[in-house]
Amino acid sequence: MAALAGDVARYWLAEHPSIVGFRWSPSVGLWFSTWVSLLCFLAAYVALCLSLDALLAALRRKRPLPLGLLPSAHALLMASVSAAIFTGTVLSAVAEIRDTRWSWRGRSRTTPLRWLLCFPPGTRSSGRVFFWSYAYYLSRYLHAAWGLFAVLRRRRSASARVFAHAAAVAMAFLWLEFSQSFQVLAILASTLAHAVAFGFRFWVGAGLPAARAARGAPVALACQVGLLGCNLACHAGVAWMHFGGAVAGGCSGIGAWVFNTLLNAALLWVFLHCYGKRGGCDDDDDANKEL
Repeated sequence: MAALAGDVARYWLAEHPSIVGFRWSPSVGLWFSTWVSLLCFLAAYVALCLSLDALLAALRRKRPLPLGLLPSAHALLMASVSAAIFTGTVLSAVAEIRDTRWSWRGRSRTTPLRWLLCFPPGTRSSGRVFFWSYAYYLSRYLHAAWGLFAVLRRRRSASARVFAHAAAVAMAFLWLEFSQSFQVLAILASTLAHAVAFGFRFWVGAGLPAARAARGAPVALACQVGLLGCNLACHAGVAWMHFGGAVAGGCSGIGAWVFNTLLNAALLWVFLHCYGKRGGCDDDDDANKEL
């Protein structure tokens, strides 16, 4: 029975023709696959959030607006989507390594880990792992709602969170547009952290058994620290492989990787500003008090 379930999961998450034959291209009608759609969304999202923040500040509204069960429902949806993307990415990466190992001949000492960190130059955004990269990219739009919630609930550093979510959408787009190296490991780390953190927020917000005892657990902080550590390690690995000559020919999408590094540095500043200077973030408050 378990073997049958595993075969079914592998087919629907890694071997389905729509996944195997995926190709990132605006010409095939993919949602939000053009620069125009990306920039329009980012401009509208930032403008909406900042306008609402300014309006609530002008009205001297300091108390959070009641959102009911909406944040809890959003947390459940994010946890489910993240878990599905994590599982699909794992199965697809295993399948891609199995199917493309033959093409590694001629590349210096290539291993599965090096492939995960450093795509060969000329890699196109097609196939299994890029299907799940596209799914991850779409999930960033869903995740961006958390920035809007921060504004409506009058959270500290709400503007910084809005820009952080906008940057996350832009980074995911760049991964696909330029076949950026290391994105598989970044997606795995991010979706695992989000599945745990949002699952915890839903658990506490829904008042499930033992939720009251778990309210003080710094789950969001632990997930963010782990995610930041993984990203730093991956960036160091890509830099060593591309600039250190560890992989012949370098890595794919290195220009986008440089821009990605700058955006990650900005996200790191948001994290340090939130936790280091203020001693706590409202993401933890949400899980511990209201969500």
